[in-house]
Amino acid sequence: MTKNTREIFVTGGAGFIGSAFIRLLLDETADCKVTNFDALTYAGNLDNLEGLDAARHRFVHGNIADAEAVHTALGENTHAIVNFAAESHVDRSIANAAEFLRTNITGTQVLLDAVRARGVKRFIQVSTDEVMGSLPENEDAFFTEESPFAPNSPYAASKAAAEHLVRAAHHTFGLDTVVTRCGNNYGPRQFPEKFLPLAISNALKDESIPVYGDGGNVRDWIYVDDHCRAILLALEKGRPGAVYNVGARNEHHNIDVVGSLLNTLGKPRSLIRFVKDRPGHDRRYAIDPLLIECELGWRPRETWETGLQKTIQWYQQNSRWLERTRSGAYKDYYRKQYGTEVAAT
Repeated sequence: MTKNTREIFVTGGAGFIGSAFIRLLLDETADCKVTNFDALTYAGNLDNLEGLDAARHRFVHGNIADAEAVHTALGENTHAIVNFAAESHVDRSIANAAEFLRTNITGTQVLLDAVRARGVKRFIQVSTDEVMGSLPENEDAFFTEESPFAPNSPYAASKAAAEHLVRAAHHTFGLDTVVTRCGNNYGPRQFPEKFLPLAISNALKDESIPVYGDGGNVRDWIYVDDHCRAILLALEKGRPGAVYNVGARNEHHNIDVVGSLLNTLGKPRSLIRFVKDRPGHDRRYAIDPLLIECELGWRPRETWETGLQKTIQWYQQNSRWLERTRSGAYKDYYRKQYGTEVAAT
């Protein structure tokens, strides 16, 4: 490792998107090494880090709301912090918002304080389109970087608050910050409480697939590696203080997502089981990614069809990973949320 090697501090790097970003970063950036700081809550998984280059990747167990742990883990010459660490599941925030406030709000401020104290050159906040609320279902409306905040869940509210803190740090202290907002990610290694991996894992075992309400909610889907390429571009070339919406122009109704999955697997639609809708369930998300396309030259590489095929194949080929994540506390959560048992693994 040369003296010019950049040190990147990635929080939440044992999770779904964070681990995908680290893999991309190490594959495509030769002049960096990574400190991966993760609390290993239910969605953090050391199995997600299998195969990473130990000479360039260092894992540290810690919580971003713990200022002492953050300062201890930060390298002397950290070039950038990329913050993926978050409590992120809406249903869990409805059941109990306390951890969302601690991690998503207090944790973000702890990181911003560390940036100032240690002279970190750049801070990337990975946010969500959910901070902007819900769009009309039948209108030609899209989220832009100028869309007003209108969070409709405790999770979304906590991420909106975090964005406000990042903006304030840039405005007040001149920190070099960039915010990215994205829609629904899918791909390998996603914790199976999320909609698509839950549907895949249940379909593979011929179990019923719970679908909220009438299945008409619309989401803007993006393959995880395409999202991570956008974050990498924001890290390398993003304008200080900028916000970039990241979307693949790939809207689908939830019921159609399940239909595509069942068709690909050759499974019957009788596996679909409609369940009581989530309180305050946002009806439609749709992102206009024109700014990041024009300013940073980003484009998605995967189509819905190719990304879905890659995702299904990964879960089919990694049954051990899936069985481990579907055990223990996941079973209790599933029973409470959907009123039925997840099959034994």
